[in-house]
Amino acid sequence: MAKAKTAYVCADCGAEHTKWQGQCIECGAWNTLSEFVVQPAQKSVGAARQGGYAGAVNGVARVTPLTDVLVTAESRSLTGIGELDRVLGGGLVDGSVVLIGGDPGIGKSTLLLQMLGTLGEKLPSVYVTGEESLAQVAARAQRLDLPLQPLHALAETGIERILEQVSATRPRVLVIDSIQTIWTDLLTAAPGSVSQVRESAAKLTRFAKETGTSVFLVGHVTKEGGIAGPRVLEHMVDAVLYFEGESGSRFRVLRAFKNRFGAVNELGVFAMSEKGLREVPNPSAIFLSAHSGPTSGSAVMVTREGTRPLLVEVQALVDQSSLGNPRRVALGLEQNRLAMLLAVLHRHGGVAAYDQDVFVNVVGGIRVQETAADLPVLLAVLSSLRDRPLPEKTIAFGEVGLSGEIRPVPNGEERMKEAAHHGFRRAIVPKANAPKQGRVGEMEVVGVERLAQAIDACR
Repeated sequence: MAKAKTAYVCADCGAEHTKWQGQCIECGAWNTLSEFVVQPAQKSVGAARQGGYAGAVNGVARVTPLTDVLVTAESRSLTGIGELDRVLGGGLVDGSVVLIGGDPGIGKSTLLLQMLGTLGEKLPSVYVTGEESLAQVAARAQRLDLPLQPLHALAETGIERILEQVSATRPRVLVIDSIQTIWTDLLTAAPGSVSQVRESAAKLTRFAKETGTSVFLVGHVTKEGGIAGPRVLEHMVDAVLYFEGESGSRFRVLRAFKNRFGAVNELGVFAMSEKGLREVPNPSAIFLSAHSGPTSGSAVMVTREGTRPLLVEVQALVDQSSLGNPRRVALGLEQNRLAMLLAVLHRHGGVAAYDQDVFVNVVGGIRVQETAADLPVLLAVLSSLRDRPLPEKTIAFGEVGLSGEIRPVPNGEERMKEAAHHGFRRAIVPKANAPKQGRVGEMEVVGVERLAQAIDACR
């Protein structure tokens, strides 16, 4: 048997080096190299001989035209939690590996334990905990009113022992909480290091693909908000889900940042209660503030996250600045884009805010990542600056260009139908998105081509 050799892997880019050095020569990052034992490659043709690889003849892979490949739909199983199924793309896929990240205490372990309790006897499962005792896991399950009979747990951190146990019980779903606590005997590095996380995740991924077991990995996050460990970890898995939400809010948003079996940026909305996470069937209701009357600085937009249109309230506060450099603060939006939109408002809308502090917030702690928020942001800023509320029951969406044009956004008709369903009576949208009849149900639709036209439509 060939002797294993030691390499040093960069935590940022995954590049390998033959010796330790302070700086990675590939990406230029400092102090990111850690020890990693490279195992010699072993010839494995057993799966090919058994028909495990399409296009393999006598254990040798061959180039195959895609027209000759048999394409079958993924085998999915519903978890019983509708919002989680939506984010996963329609349910659990056999042999998939899902990485879930989020701030401490946001509900990662709670959601996964609830999922296993909902699956019950339908899909045998094992919950592997590396941070808590079995007594703590059982106490949490009792607190959530989950049936204890179908729940099986294992308190272990050694990946070899974990795989030995689950290979004997053969579960359909495996939860690892968390991947940063798992270690392998092959490496001398401490648990949680780059090499340990990388090798443990690779073994679990190989196990999932060989056995068809759905594996969930819980990942810690860094202070910057990314999942701790090597970036290659996110490339190894099939889906990456992030829990979002403000610390003081009881609402949690589960967003898919990567999904090989479904839509990216799909959202699932939950509310934290005494009995765990509860689904929110109508998320638009929690993202709209219940004002007693018209309020200045408030605009409602229809954003589209994944396959779901959501009504979201955008609030703006514009105040006289006492600083030489006025503040630009954006929560839930990109701050650089806010500065650009204020320049467009000045140049093509004739409204100057260069001596004003501008604060913009998306209600509910949601983060809007599409350009359809441009127009409602500017209308909210203009409403606050003039202290004049927008017309009641009005929604807006549209991208604003640097020359002051209002550009169309995808799925405009679906957004307007969602707004009409919630009782809105007027919509200010890009002209290319407006229907020819000028109405969607009972809602009047105003199509605009320039920023000045949008401002006039709000009077």
